[in-house]
Amino acid sequence: MDQESLREISQGNATAADRQRTFFNRVFGWMFAGLGISALLAYHTAKSGVLLKNPNLPVLLLIATFALVFVLTLAINKMSATAATLCFIGYAALNGVMLSSLLYVYTLSSVMQAFCATALMFGATGLYGYVTRRDLTSAGSFFFMALIGIIIASLLNMFFRSGALDFAISILGVIIFVGLTAYDVQKIKQLALAHGDGAFDGETAEKASILGALTLYLDFINLFLYVLRFLGNRNDR
Repeated sequence: MDQESLREISQGNATAADRQRTFFNRVFGWMFAGLGISALLAYHTAKSGVLLKNPNLPVLLLIATFALVFVLTLAINKMSATAATLCFIGYAALNGVMLSSLLYVYTLSSVMQAFCATALMFGATGLYGYVTRRDLTSAGSFFFMALIGIIIASLLNMFFRSGALDFAISILGVIIFVGLTAYDVQKIKQLALAHGDGAFDGETAEKASILGALTLYLDFINLFLYVLRFLGNRNDR
């Protein structure tokens, strides 16, 4: 093989690696942007007391956030990359307003501690999902079924109000979303590899990065909520 051919192969490999890196950075960049938007709006909404003044607002916010998630996950192929990005930003903003209610229930210091603990757990399990050679597909399916189980248990506990069951749900929730984080990071790595190989590009890659960011955002937020239920100190007021 001549030097020109070797140079072309080397350039092709470099381009593929650059495309993979760009895709992966875009996914995590949007995820961190979403978390930042949510955190800022949660803090300022709690300071304003708007949820206390409008008791029906949380229900409307819940409906709106669910609607945006369904639109993004089910109709993303029919929308433009710009529309998908705006939907993700809108979801992060509305979710931040809704999460502001946590600052009325838990002390600010315990919320910050739970956030830091979540960040460490998310980072460690995400790294495992990225570097492991083990196929996590079956584990992901198991954790998803377990998630359905604790959702049903949580609904039932709204009637039974069992402290022991609530404690167990909190622990299981942490375990489940730790597992889902590793699984989802591995899926996103596979998407990045496909992008590097030229399987998809342009608008499709932009939308895939937004969908990946939404997936990791949801993993982080849900893990945070379960950690907070487990470790959070409630306000006395």
